[in-house]
Amino acid sequence: MFRSRSKEEKAPTGKVTADLSKQPRDPQAPKGRPTPKRSEAQTQRRRASSGAPLDRKAAMKRQREARRADLARQREALASGDERYLPPRDKGPVRRFVRDFVDSRFSVAEYFLPLAVLILVLSVIQVRNIQSLSLLLWLAVIALIVVDSIGLAFRLKRQLAQRFPDLPRRGAVAYGLMRTLQMRRLRLPKPQVKRGERP
Repeated sequence: MFRSRSKEEKAPTGKVTADLSKQPRDPQAPKGRPTPKRSEAQTQRRRASSGAPLDRKAAMKRQREARRADLARQREALASGDERYLPPRDKGPVRRFVRDFVDSRFSVAEYFLPLAVLILVLSVIQVRNIQSLSLLLWLAVIALIVVDSIGLAFRLKRQLAQRFPDLPRRGAVAYGLMRTLQMRRLRLPKPQVKRGERP
């Protein structure tokens, strides 16, 4: 009657373990291992959900491959005009309209680089008349580019206000002016309209 409980409990444990091994484990029964700390359990869950490898080198390699795939998709999109994979600065109907508006027109600014090279070659020649001609040509090219860009900016701003009154148009005119400075065949995304074809 006054015996210790430990002796009473120790006796039947062999039978219990033998019986438990034969029967399927009850979900409420003890699991036979210590419960992990909360921080350990959370880190294990994060690793399992993210699928990230434990090795740091493997993780870096996976990131590099993903970045390469994204860049390849962007290059293809810039060549084909696929809206889904374009970089953020080129996405949206406003930017697409600006590109088409600029590409459908002739602009003086797109010939800036070849003209600059020509003027530089003329200025190197040690003949006074040719050097003064190159200086005048340089001033004329800059004046033409400024006048053409101002006219294009006004027309583009008016068209954007008419066509996209509810969409944000911030930076669209500057985007178009920067596009005019590139030669037509070197522009990215590639032009989708022909010259003279109105967007």
